[in-house]
Amino acid sequence: MDRQQDALDHYIGVDVGTGSARACIIDETGDIKALAAEDIKLWQPETGYYEQSTTNIWSCICECVRRVVSEAAVNPSKIKGIGFDATCSLAVFSHDTDEPIPVTGPSFANDGNDRNVILWLDHRPVAETELINNTNHKLLKYVGGKMSIEMEIPKVLWLKNNMPPELFDRCKFYDLADALTHLATGDETRSFCSTVCKQGYVPVGIDGSVKGWQEDFYESIGLEDLAKDDFKRMGGVNGVNGSYFSAGECVGTLSRNAAAQLGLPMGIAVGSGVIDAYAGWIGTVGAKVDLGSDELNANVPHNDLSQAFTRLAAVAGTSTCHLAMSKEPVFVPGVWGPYRDVLLPEYWMAEGGQSATGELLRHMLDIHPAYNETCALAKAEDKHIYDFLNSHLQYLADKANAPGIPFLGRHFFFYGDLWGNRSPVADANMKGVMIGLDSDKSTDNMALWYYATMEFIAMQTRQIVEQMNNAGHSISSIFMSGSQCQNPILMSLMATSCRMPVLIPRYVNAAVVHGAAMLGAKAASHNTGDGSQGESLWSIMDRMSKPGRQVDPGTDEGETALLDAKYEVFLEMCNSQQTYRKKVDKAIEKWVAKPAADA
Repeated sequence: MDRQQDALDHYIGVDVGTGSARACIIDETGDIKALAAEDIKLWQPETGYYEQSTTNIWSCICECVRRVVSEAAVNPSKIKGIGFDATCSLAVFSHDTDEPIPVTGPSFANDGNDRNVILWLDHRPVAETELINNTNHKLLKYVGGKMSIEMEIPKVLWLKNNMPPELFDRCKFYDLADALTHLATGDETRSFCSTVCKQGYVPVGIDGSVKGWQEDFYESIGLEDLAKDDFKRMGGVNGVNGSYFSAGECVGTLSRNAAAQLGLPMGIAVGSGVIDAYAGWIGTVGAKVDLGSDELNANVPHNDLSQAFTRLAAVAGTSTCHLAMSKEPVFVPGVWGPYRDVLLPEYWMAEGGQSATGELLRHMLDIHPAYNETCALAKAEDKHIYDFLNSHLQYLADKANAPGIPFLGRHFFFYGDLWGNRSPVADANMKGVMIGLDSDKSTDNMALWYYATMEFIAMQTRQIVEQMNNAGHSISSIFMSGSQCQNPILMSLMATSCRMPVLIPRYVNAAVVHGAAMLGAKAASHNTGDGSQGESLWSIMDRMSKPGRQVDPGTDEGETALLDAKYEVFLEMCNSQQTYRKKVDKAIEKWVAKPAADA
């Protein structure tokens, strides 16, 4: 074992995504020493229903943690902290036995799989979401104006409406990240990230909030029973019968049982968890890079916290989340938040998002007539399909003597909200639009579809950034994470369309779990026994984040002019779709309202 390495403290990060659990171990400089992943189970009992199990998830976490500790050959006594992030899913346990309670109706009987998690993308509570938003309660302005069906209170209300009353009365509720810190420590502490972002919690002092949880809101939606005993079943009232922490603050230490399962010593500090996208913010925006006169140079030893306000974290995967911090609350139409205290105490976060980015790219290729043929060509060249298409676009540009790849798509217009719009239109009824479609079924045409999809992702990012800046944010750079970072054409389109640099992190595919490990470092800095608040999370991010690679906006005036013109068309396609729907809906009002006998 390396003696110098053995002298360093280490921290573990755990990331639970939609399809897998991951763990990493880092040293005190922020270097990742080992990574591991395990697929987690997903059940779909009905259309729109998505369920998981904390028992299965915890088992996968334990396997990952044991593996990274072994592979890194780290002395377990040098592991000082562990942090968790997870999808914003609802986990249900019994308040009397602390056992998982199944969420599958109509019987809600345990089938032996402990299916006690309703996944974030589960869309069963349609009526409950509508009822909640029809209250127009003032807390809704802190979740972007409307509570999304992806959030957790609609799911709790669905359980109230469908469970046997005696079973619902036994339930206590966690966001998944908080369930994991509970399993690790036995503590009931909740995170501001989970409760504020996804459960309608408004920190004390904001807009007259006294307890964080709003009693009149619960009463108005039929969940008044959860307000009993000072909201004990939701985590209680902060400082009365509950505790609420910002990101990474020490929840407690590993329990004897959890330590044994994880293969770790007891006493390791456990940090307050965050939603997975927020761990992406932690894992990216602290990177030191020269971004112009308003930013510190990469060679300067420290970042200033004010720089965080100019940096948008774009956490990209199946969908993309866009996170921005501000000193004061900024209300942005169609953007979730503003949320206070969720990462750094007293600071606010806003969360925009694209419903499908990675999934959109996959879908548009999958439905093209040349898909199978093109996959075979890519396989023959031993290339990933995206790498093959990027090369093919350059080949087509060279063949046509085009000034650049965007020129190929100059008369092809694609609007890609196939799964509805999360931000900034916030319209679940949005759909896709394609102008310039012809009869070509070749790989050349498939490359054009592929380019147009990337162009759409970049254009919509610009739309979100502009909406946020028009409302009061000061975003001047984009810090990406996820596999899309490895696509040079997409990253160039993003930078040039948005007219701002894009930063690619050192750990492209591990930025989120790297951020979770920083939560462990934050917890360890609290767990010193001297009563101090420890090192700030921003200081830890500044110290542990690695320099990234910068993609600058293109300087070709012709390309910029083309993308600006196409952005105007993009906005028209967005607006005209809504206009067309309204026009048609008005035209058929009398037709659909006719009695059946007259229709």
